[in-house]
Amino acid sequence: MPGLNDIRGLRFGPIGRCATHIVVDMQRLFAEPGEWQTATLPGIIPAIARIAAHCPQRTLFSRFLTPERAELARGQWRQYYGRWGSVTGERLAPGMHDLVPELAGFVPPGVLIDKFGHSCFDAPAMLTAVKAMHTDCLIVTGVETDVCVLATVLDAIDLGLRVILVEDAITSSSEAGHKAAMEAIYPRYDMQIEVLTTDALLTAWKD
Repeated sequence: MPGLNDIRGLRFGPIGRCATHIVVDMQRLFAEPGEWQTATLPGIIPAIARIAAHCPQRTLFSRFLTPERAELARGQWRQYYGRWGSVTGERLAPGMHDLVPELAGFVPPGVLIDKFGHSCFDAPAMLTAVKAMHTDCLIVTGVETDVCVLATVLDAIDLGLRVILVEDAITSSSEAGHKAAMEAIYPRYDMQIEVLTTDALLTAWKD
């Protein structure tokens, strides 16, 4: 099985002007105390802010929205929110779906796109925005490495996009899940995914 070293580094050429940065679900819902808190999320905010500042007009921010009540969700999501009732709209404090304050100021010129599923491409507006920007390379940051980031990356691969994961700008509430994704899942897509640090990305990305 390929190892992480097989997908680390800029292996598919320069990052050009048609690269787009997707920031996945960097919201108060995942940053603040609660059942969905990702304790390591604050640690990746500075890296994401640096990347967003590099090219804010080509940065797309997703927000994972939860239904007002479990019974309003679609299909199997009703069971899901039956389990996670504490994050439904009727029980969440106001503003918990908002971006974390450190990133909110990038919108605009960054674009905010809401979704109801794991993948950012669950939102038709995301695909529309990616196409409108003539995107050929998707730079992915945010949470969680093994859930919404993973779902987004797999959809991006199927769209034929080059994917760059920024390893110090993604994290998960599950250390085991993060490690498994980085060491066992993403390397399976070694011809479509590259893994860079923030420093390496910003050095290579010529906007």
